[in-house]
Amino acid sequence: MFGASVRYRSGSVVITMDSVPPITPAGRAGSSSVAALRTRNGSQEKQEHMRVTHQAPLAPMTTLGIGGPAAALIELYDPADFPEFVALAGTFPGAPVCLGEGSNVLAGDAGCDSAVLRMSTKGIRMAGSTADGRVLVEVQAGHPLADLVATTVAEGLTGLEMLVGIPGTSGATPVQNVGAYGQETADTLVEVTAWDWELRREVTVDAAACGLGHRTSVFKHSRRWTVLSLVFALRRSRLSAPVSYRTVAAELDVPVGSRVPLDEVARAVLTVRKSKGMVLGCSGADDRSVGSVFLSPEISPDRADELRALRAPVNRFPDGSIRVSASWLIRQAGFALRQPLVTGVRISSLHYTLVAEEGASAAGFTRAIDIVYQEVLRRTGVRLTSEVDFL
Repeated sequence: MFGASVRYRSGSVVITMDSVPPITPAGRAGSSSVAALRTRNGSQEKQEHMRVTHQAPLAPMTTLGIGGPAAALIELYDPADFPEFVALAGTFPGAPVCLGEGSNVLAGDAGCDSAVLRMSTKGIRMAGSTADGRVLVEVQAGHPLADLVATTVAEGLTGLEMLVGIPGTSGATPVQNVGAYGQETADTLVEVTAWDWELRREVTVDAAACGLGHRTSVFKHSRRWTVLSLVFALRRSRLSAPVSYRTVAAELDVPVGSRVPLDEVARAVLTVRKSKGMVLGCSGADDRSVGSVFLSPEISPDRADELRALRAPVNRFPDGSIRVSASWLIRQAGFALRQPLVTGVRISSLHYTLVAEEGASAAGFTRAIDIVYQEVLRRTGVRLTSEVDFL
């Protein structure tokens, strides 16, 4: 839980944003009219920065393409309008749910009776530097992570380059402590600005108080906070962080531990991810996916030695834990690529993870997760943990 150890700072960070996308009058069934909202808010200008849709289907807003309707979907484009969202969300039962690009979400078949907030705020700002010379980069929660990574690589800033190809928004990075190929959010995060629904005010949480662990944080599995913006501290460098994964080093044809130009390592990581079907839009029939369904499970040093002898991909993670690849365990448990599991859910044709297809449902996908979990436990003795967020 988020307790007394959390340090809040009063006040708020400076917010900048790119141009706001124009909002067209809502014409589909279930959408609130511009005129009605204009009357409620008393301002046409503010209406253009927020859109409300009632009974909005969630399936098209997730990469799995599964899920029933949300009682109300509120899309926010201007951070200045967040107080209006707070007031509107209070008219629905329960704490609101925040949805980014839906790339790690399984929405329930019955939908969601709470308000669902979709952060579409955009903007990256160079916000000064730290005492040791790192560059502070502030980004809005709704800004695409892919663009943040591309921008920092182009600016010659190291710290996020291994996250290339990961879908979703920047605001999701502290929630999941997003990471890949030896880098994770915890390495460079300075602070998170969020709305605290219990305190009913904006708060700033230092990285040390975010509880960042292996794909987890105090924000994970909690509706208490909605991330508004975040700040990273990145180092200026022509070269990447040391390449710690064999597959990336092999793609670059360099020894493990090498540092290479930022753009080269980004291309290599993207190539490796594409080969596994882990880049959205590049996997054809496997595109209905959340990427890795299971976390790489933590194992003991002795167990790590046993699995390395079997040529298992075993790595030490930034938090000090030793973990084995979940996809390797799924293969060892006897699952095959393209193998159907339940109606509408099968193993990917490129990688040992789950994908959805015609006829998929949230109940079926949940059942498929359990089938894989039980068989991996039976065959390998290792317990998998799902990293999917259930909405």
